Order: sequence, then C-alpha cells, then structure tokens
Amino acid sequence: MKLRDFMAMAAGATALMAVAAATPAAADENKLEELKEQGFARIAIANEPPFTAVGADGKVSGAAPDVAREIFKRLGVADVVASISEYGAMIPGLQAGRHDAITAGLFMKPERCAAVAYSQPILCDAEAFALKKGNPLGLKSYKDIADNPDAKIGAPGGGTEEKLALEAGVPRDRVIVVPDGQSGLKMLQDGRIDVYSLPVLSINDLVSKAYDPNVEVLAPVEGAPVYCDGAAFRKGDEALRDAFDVELAKLKESGEFAKIIEPYGFSAKAAMSTTREKLCAAK
Repeated sequence: MKLRDFMAMAAGATALMAVAAATPAAADENKLEELKEQGFARIAIANEPPFTAVGADGKVSGAAPDVAREIFKRLGVADVVASISEYGAMIPGLQAGRHDAITAGLFMKPERCAAVAYSQPILCDAEAFALKKGNPLGLKSYKDIADNPDAKIGAPGGGTEEKLALEAGVPRDRVIVVPDGQSGLKMLQDGRIDVYSLPVLSINDLVSKAYDPNVEVLAPVEGAPVYCDGAAFRKGDEALRDAFDVELAKLKESGEFAKIIEPYGFSAKAAMSTTREKLCAAK
C-alpha cells in the first residue's frame, strides 16, 4: 500500500471517529433546547411533603419541585409537569424517557450515582421513626427492629428506609412496602406495622397533620446516616445537568436557595456543606 493511500485511509478513519464521538455530545447539547421548545420539563416526584407535594387542585409544590421550577425557568423552560412515582420506579422511568428529571428526595448513593447524573446537593435530611406512643417495643434503630422477631417496619418501596432496614438484617417478610405516607400512618395506627420510617421532615409533617396523640416521632434514628438528594438526570444528559448546576450555584450564592427551601424546614447550609462527589463516594 502506498504511503499516500495509507494516509488517506487513516484520515478517513479519524474523521469517522470524530463524528461518532461528537454525536452523543450533540444530542446531549440539544436536550435543553428540546425542553425550551416543549415549554416544560417532566419531573418525577413522590408526593412526600415537605420534599414534594401535590395539592387537591393538582398544583405541585414542595422544596424539590420549587427549586427545580425556578432553575428550569432560569434556563428558559417555562414550567415543570410532575408525575407521582414510587422511589423504586423513578430511575427506570427516567432511563426509559418518561421523565426529564427526578426531583423527589432521591438521596445520593453510589449505586444511584452510577445509574443517573445527579446535580449538586439540594435537600439534606436524617431518618426518623413514627411509633405508637411510648415506643412499647423500644425501637431506636433499624438493628432493634431486626433483633425483635415481632417487630414489623413500613417503608416506601425502593426507598432509603427499605434498604436500611434490609441491610440491618430485618427479614424481608417484616419489611412492609407502603405506597405513601398516609397508608404508612394508617397501618401503624391499625397495628399492622410497629414503626413507619421516613426522613425526619417527612415524618414530622405526616404526624403533625394526623393530630393523633397515640403516635410519636423518634428522630434521628440511631446509627442511620444523614443523606442529601440532588436533581437526577439521565446518563447522556450531562450538559443539561451541568446547566442546571450553574443556575443552582447562582441560587445558593445569592441567598435565593435558602429562601426557597428553609420555609419547608430544610437547611441551605447543610446542602452547601457537601458535594455530589463526596456523597456519591460515601458507603
């Protein structure tokens, strides 16, 4: 083969490789433009106040959607449209293209970080238990539940609390998956479970609205970590995530971030004290 022919083939191969490499990036860059043209971003939420909430009129609120709505607005996307999903179904729904982002208190963990592209931290919280008054079984940790063969715990399917209970050694048949907070509280009141677990703010909101003197809150749960969430995007939508992060950083720096989340009980300082990189590396 002549040198000239070899050089031509090499140049052609290089050009093809450049096109192939550029294609995903181009598709990635186009995502924000698609959302601008669409006029809204589709977000997955869990209807778990104060993280997320849906009013009787269908209006979506809560700390996570409020932050997302403001950031998307600054990016030129007029509004957000939410759909309620169980935590375990959120990432598959995102990957299947049913959502453009998850803004639902989906706490960062290494396995989730491997599946989605998280923004920088937004909402941080610890774990709590709702129990019968007086905590008759003396449950202060997930290990206490595991060690008591009569104790049953209710938790959101696919959520952090279900995972923490199973990791602590609670048998699968004593970890009861419940669809929402109201169902979990009712199961506790009816004696079908002995404890219902959610983040501190969610449990406090749920119990305060129940006006039931026979239910109390234990917080934080002994031995349980503090977690932070972020908005989650599809792998391949990193340019959209990065644009979101730029506006999130501006919100934090200006003080607007604190004004949005702190009325819901969250700490802006907590979210600003850590990073996605640290949270995704934590075991």
